[in-house]
Amino acid sequence: MSIIIPVLNEERQISGTLASLTEALGGGVEVIVVDGGSQDRTVEITKRFEGIEVIESGLANRGAQMNAGASIAHHDVLLFLHADVKLPSRALTAIRLALSDDRVSGGCFELRFPEDEHRSLHLVASGINLRTRLFRTATGDQAIFVRHSVFTELGGFEPLPLMEDIQFFNRLKRFGRVAILPEKVEISPRRWIQRGVWRTVLLMYALRFGYWLGFSPARLKRYFLDVR
Repeated sequence: MSIIIPVLNEERQISGTLASLTEALGGGVEVIVVDGGSQDRTVEITKRFEGIEVIESGLANRGAQMNAGASIAHHDVLLFLHADVKLPSRALTAIRLALSDDRVSGGCFELRFPEDEHRSLHLVASGINLRTRLFRTATGDQAIFVRHSVFTELGGFEPLPLMEDIQFFNRLKRFGRVAILPEKVEISPRRWIQRGVWRTVLLMYALRFGYWLGFSPARLKRYFLDVR
């Protein structure tokens, strides 16, 4: 399995994420960190971890960064992980079990916030998980995984300024079955807290609704700044 992590100015998050993956290294697992031109110590910190490959794409575009990581990945399963997301302890086992069904092309995890966060965030997580199960859709925060061969056939991620994760997962579920794993990744609440929880919920649904109406991701980004 190849774990691909796109990063941009993640010096506060990347160390904890990589430390949580250290035990998974070896045994058919590689970790590839793709930097999009960080101006902080992200690359320096990442290079302290043995066994982790770091490449610098020079392009701050998450879709392009993930494609760059996939292009050098050696294994038959790709797992795309954001720098502020932590996998559950049995994540890799759960992925392998899901993909033991040849009809499954890929999938994602449900998510949660840290236990000590405000109740409103746990309500948000429950809503996201319900939406994921009902509509078979996912965002990048949910650690999307896919067979390498399927990723190649789909042409990878579109290098969009946003919505590249939703667009890819929609194509993936049309290609074959997707598995929604009940194990939960833990996501950082930082952006939700910075913007305000319910304001962020409204922002996310406004973006989705605009995308559904046919507005281009570039146009949506002009309306909603700092979405990364």
